Amino acid sequence: MSEKSIVYFTRDLSPAGLKKLFARISVPLTGRVAVKLHTGEKNGPNIIPSAWVREFLGECLPDAAIVETNTFYAGDRDSTEKHRETLKINGWDFCPVDILDEEGTCMLPVQGGKWFTEMSIGSHVTRYDSLLALTHFKGHVMGGFGGSNKNLGIGMADGQIGKKMIHQREGSDDMWSIAMDELMERIAESTKATVDYFAGHISYLNVLRNMSVSCDCEGLGAQPVVTPNIGMVASLDILAVDQASVDLVYALNPADNKALTERIETRHGLRQLTYMKELGMGSNVYDLIDIDNGEAVIRPKEAVAHVVPFSPFAL
Repeated sequence: MSEKSIVYFTRDLSPAGLKKLFARISVPLTGRVAVKLHTGEKNGPNIIPSAWVREFLGECLPDAAIVETNTFYAGDRDSTEKHRETLKINGWDFCPVDILDEEGTCMLPVQGGKWFTEMSIGSHVTRYDSLLALTHFKGHVMGGFGGSNKNLGIGMADGQIGKKMIHQREGSDDMWSIAMDELMERIAESTKATVDYFAGHISYLNVLRNMSVSCDCEGLGAQPVVTPNIGMVASLDILAVDQASVDLVYALNPADNKALTERIETRHGLRQLTYMKELGMGSNVYDLIDIDNGEAVIRPKEAVAHVVPFSPFAL
């Protein structure tokens, strides 16, 4: 894709902000809608607040289900039983939560990949007609950053087969034996399987708040947040929404983005973006539309002009 995509931006980090953004990207979501978000390890401090999602879904998608998969690593969500207990602790008990790999897996094709021809996804994915990727944008210990691509690439792959395909080299005993550029490419190919499955019926919304360099999978062990909150972005283009999120972080003053940009670069996280472009998953050229100010087209630097230095008391 060479033409510009549209990415909507708001500074309003609240349920109202979610609703305003969703109104711009809701048209493709028909039939039975799945909402993929990272529900977090027990008592994770940085996840999207469940109270926000409760209000948002109650008004905008009252019949939707949150969808998740079990984890590859040992923890609070590596079995369906443990996962459901963690969901209750973190407040995700106000609507159906479908653990997609609870009853097995299915293989979705990966078109044009160099690592995979198919990806193992939780079998319940076939219950849904549409998908909203509702993503907490943050750092990631291996991926550099976690945006919509990571949310779907890792988050839709089942815990025992798909995530192993992404992370562990065949014949290796090291469950984290894939790293750097190859890992970014494997994540993107896994994402492509889901994006293609829901083609024409998928939307993306990234929340740039409480952006630790750590993923929400680290729970209470996450590194402290030192990056200022920015706002939220939404698009019908997965590459554009993640590109815009990264651009907004890089547009911050160097003192404010140092930790997160270092995490992205030391893990080769930007390869997520360039490989999604190579796979034809979207456009890295976009118009950033400020829905707070008359739908004006703005630059990332203008979008973050409001940002104040991080304060832990603002969490």
